[in-house]
Amino acid sequence: MLNLVIFGPPGAGKGTQSAKLIEKYQLVHVSTGDIFRAHIKGQTPLGQQVSQIIAEGNLVPDSITIAMLEEEVKKNPDAKGFIFDGFPRTVAQAESLDAFLEGINTSISVVIALDVNEDELKARIAKRKEISGRADDDADKLVKRIDEYFTKTIHVLPYYEAQGKLSKVNGIGDIDSIFKSLTDIIDNY
Repeated sequence: MLNLVIFGPPGAGKGTQSAKLIEKYQLVHVSTGDIFRAHIKGQTPLGQQVSQIIAEGNLVPDSITIAMLEEEVKKNPDAKGFIFDGFPRTVAQAESLDAFLEGINTSISVVIALDVNEDELKARIAKRKEISGRADDDADKLVKRIDEYFTKTIHVLPYYEAQGKLSKVNGIGDIDSIFKSLTDIIDNY
Protein backbone atom coordinates (compact mmCIF):
# COMPACT_ATOMS: atom_id res chain seq x y z
CA MET A 1 0.00 0.00 0.00
CA LEU A 2 1.30 3.43 -0.96
CA ASN A 3 0.56 6.09 1.67
CA LEU A 4 1.72 9.65 1.05
CA VAL A 5 1.70 12.81 3.10
CA ILE A 6 1.72 15.96 0.99
CA PHE A 7 3.12 18.69 3.17
CA GLY A 8 3.31 22.43 2.74
CA PRO A 9 1.86 25.75 3.80
CA PRO A 10 -1.53 27.02 2.58
CA GLY A 11 -1.30 27.71 -1.15
CA ALA A 12 1.73 25.46 -1.76
CA GLY A 13 -0.17 23.35 -4.29
CA LYS A 14 -1.04 20.33 -2.15
CA GLY A 15 -4.56 20.01 -3.57
CA THR A 16 -3.48 20.54 -7.16
CA GLN A 17 -0.69 17.98 -6.97
CA SER A 18 -2.79 15.54 -4.96
CA ALA A 19 -5.40 15.47 -7.75
CA LYS A 20 -2.73 14.50 -10.27
CA LEU A 21 -1.19 11.89 -7.94
CA ILE A 22 -4.60 10.34 -7.24
CA GLU A 23 -5.17 9.86 -10.95
CA LYS A 24 -1.72 8.40 -11.61
CA TYR A 25 -1.50 6.05 -8.62
CA GLN A 26 -5.24 5.44 -8.02
CA LEU A 27 -5.04 6.59 -4.41
CA VAL A 28 -7.73 7.89 -2.08
CA HIS A 29 -7.39 11.58 -1.20
CA VAL A 30 -7.89 12.31 2.48
CA SER A 31 -7.94 16.08 2.91
CA THR A 32 -8.79 17.31 6.38
CA GLY A 33 -9.80 20.64 4.82
CA ASP A 34 -12.24 18.89 2.46
CA ILE A 35 -13.62 16.78 5.31
CA PHE A 36 -14.13 19.88 7.44
CA ARG A 37 -15.80 21.77 4.57
CA ALA A 38 -18.15 18.83 3.90
CA HIS A 39 -19.22 18.74 7.55
CA ILE A 40 -19.66 22.53 7.56
CA LYS A 41 -21.68 22.48 4.33
CA GLY A 42 -23.85 19.65 5.67
CA GLN A 43 -24.33 21.65 8.87
CA THR A 44 -23.64 18.57 10.96
CA PRO A 45 -23.12 19.15 14.70
CA LEU A 46 -19.42 18.52 14.10
CA GLY A 47 -19.53 20.91 11.14
CA GLN A 48 -20.97 23.67 13.29
CA GLN A 49 -18.24 23.14 15.88
CA VAL A 50 -15.51 23.04 13.24
CA SER A 51 -16.96 26.12 11.53
CA GLN A 52 -16.58 28.21 14.66
CA ILE A 53 -13.02 26.99 15.26
CA ILE A 54 -11.97 27.71 11.67
CA ALA A 55 -13.79 31.08 11.64
CA GLU A 56 -11.53 32.10 14.52
CA GLY A 57 -8.51 31.02 12.47
CA ASN A 58 -7.60 28.21 14.85
CA LEU A 59 -6.68 24.60 14.17
CA VAL A 60 -9.31 21.96 14.86
CA PRO A 61 -8.35 19.90 17.96
CA ASP A 62 -6.48 16.65 17.33
CA SER A 63 -9.22 14.44 18.76
CA ILE A 64 -11.79 15.69 16.22
CA THR A 65 -9.38 15.68 13.30
CA ILE A 66 -8.04 12.19 13.99
CA ALA A 67 -11.51 10.67 14.46
CA MET A 68 -12.69 12.13 11.13
CA LEU A 69 -9.53 10.99 9.34
CA GLU A 70 -9.80 7.43 10.67
CA GLU A 71 -13.46 7.34 9.57
CA GLU A 72 -12.45 8.35 6.02
CA VAL A 73 -9.73 5.69 5.81
CA LYS A 74 -12.09 2.99 7.09
CA LYS A 75 -14.61 3.91 4.36
CA ASN A 76 -12.04 2.70 1.78
CA PRO A 77 -10.87 -0.79 2.85
CA ASP A 78 -9.85 -1.79 -0.69
CA ALA A 79 -7.79 1.33 -1.43
CA LYS A 80 -4.37 0.97 -3.06
CA GLY A 81 -3.22 3.71 -0.71
CA PHE A 82 -3.96 7.18 0.57
CA ILE A 83 -2.76 10.74 0.15
CA PHE A 84 -2.99 12.66 3.41
CA ASP A 85 -3.35 16.36 2.68
CA GLY A 86 -3.35 18.87 5.52
CA PHE A 87 -2.58 16.22 8.09
CA PRO A 88 -0.60 15.69 10.26
CA ARG A 89 -0.03 19.24 11.51
CA THR A 90 1.64 18.37 14.80
CA VAL A 91 4.04 15.68 15.98
CA ALA A 92 1.24 14.31 18.19
CA GLN A 93 -0.95 13.95 15.07
CA ALA A 94 1.91 12.25 13.20
CA GLU A 95 2.34 9.79 16.06
CA SER A 96 -1.43 9.13 16.13
CA LEU A 97 -1.48 8.59 12.37
CA ASP A 98 1.45 6.17 12.58
CA ALA A 99 -0.26 4.23 15.39
CA PHE A 100 -3.57 4.07 13.50
CA LEU A 101 -1.91 2.91 10.26
CA GLU A 102 0.17 0.33 12.13
CA GLY A 103 -3.11 -0.98 13.58
CA ILE A 104 -4.37 -1.66 10.04
CA ASN A 105 -1.01 -3.15 8.96
CA THR A 106 0.34 -0.29 6.88
CA SER A 107 2.44 2.85 7.30
CA ILE A 108 3.39 6.16 5.69
CA SER A 109 5.54 5.42 2.63
CA VAL A 110 6.87 8.92 1.95
CA VAL A 111 6.32 12.51 3.07
CA ILE A 112 6.79 15.15 0.40
CA ALA A 113 7.17 18.77 1.45
CA LEU A 114 6.38 21.41 -1.16
CA ASP A 115 8.69 24.38 -0.54
CA VAL A 116 7.12 27.72 -1.50
CA ASN A 117 8.08 31.16 -0.17
CA GLU A 118 5.59 33.39 1.63
CA ASP A 119 5.21 35.99 -1.15
CA GLU A 120 4.31 33.29 -3.67
CA LEU A 121 1.85 31.74 -1.19
CA LYS A 122 0.03 35.05 -0.70
CA ALA A 123 -0.20 35.63 -4.45
CA ARG A 124 -1.53 32.12 -5.09
CA ILE A 125 -4.13 32.31 -2.35
CA ALA A 126 -5.34 35.74 -3.47
CA LYS A 127 -5.86 34.29 -6.95
CA ARG A 128 -7.54 31.16 -5.53
CA LYS A 129 -9.91 33.30 -3.46
CA GLU A 130 -11.00 35.19 -6.59
CA ILE A 131 -11.74 31.92 -8.37
CA SER A 132 -13.20 29.73 -5.61
CA GLY A 133 -14.36 32.22 -2.97
CA ARG A 134 -13.09 29.93 -0.19
CA ALA A 135 -13.82 31.54 3.18
CA ASP A 136 -10.55 30.28 4.64
CA ASP A 137 -8.64 32.36 2.06
CA ASP A 138 -9.58 35.63 3.79
CA ALA A 139 -6.48 37.87 4.16
CA ASP A 140 -6.47 37.98 7.98
CA LYS A 141 -7.08 34.24 8.31
CA LEU A 142 -4.44 33.58 5.67
CA VAL A 143 -1.73 35.40 7.62
CA LYS A 144 -2.67 33.39 10.71
CA ARG A 145 -2.66 30.09 8.77
CA ILE A 146 0.72 30.77 7.16
CA ASP A 147 2.15 31.84 10.52
CA GLU A 148 0.71 28.67 12.10
CA TYR A 149 2.45 26.59 9.45
CA PHE A 150 5.86 28.23 9.80
CA THR A 151 5.80 28.36 13.62
CA LYS A 152 4.10 25.05 14.48
CA THR A 153 3.31 22.67 11.62
CA ILE A 154 6.76 22.74 10.04
CA HIS A 155 8.11 21.01 13.15
CA VAL A 156 6.51 17.75 11.95
CA LEU A 157 9.12 17.48 9.18
CA PRO A 158 12.00 16.41 11.47
CA TYR A 159 9.76 13.63 12.83
CA TYR A 160 9.50 12.08 9.35
CA GLU A 161 13.08 12.98 8.46
CA ALA A 162 14.25 10.88 11.43
CA GLN A 163 12.30 7.95 9.91
CA GLY A 164 14.00 8.47 6.53
CA LYS A 165 10.64 9.26 4.89
CA LEU A 166 10.99 12.98 4.08
CA SER A 167 11.63 14.40 0.62
CA LYS A 168 11.48 18.08 -0.32
CA VAL A 169 10.36 19.48 -3.67
CA ASN A 170 10.56 23.04 -4.96
CA GLY A 171 6.87 24.00 -5.18
CA ILE A 172 7.47 27.00 -7.46
CA GLY A 173 7.28 26.44 -11.19
CA ASP A 174 4.84 24.97 -13.62
CA ILE A 175 2.45 22.32 -12.33
CA ASP A 176 3.72 19.54 -14.61
CA SER A 177 7.37 20.05 -13.67
CA ILE A 178 6.52 19.92 -9.98
CA PHE A 179 4.42 16.81 -10.61
CA LYS A 180 7.36 15.10 -12.35
CA SER A 181 9.56 15.85 -9.32
CA LEU A 182 6.92 14.26 -7.09
CA THR A 183 6.51 11.15 -9.22
CA ASP A 184 10.28 10.67 -9.46
CA ILE A 185 10.36 10.46 -5.65
CA ILE A 186 7.26 8.28 -5.34
CA ASP A 187 8.39 5.83 -8.03
CA ASN A 188 11.43 5.02 -5.87
CA TYR A 189 9.04 3.53 -3.30
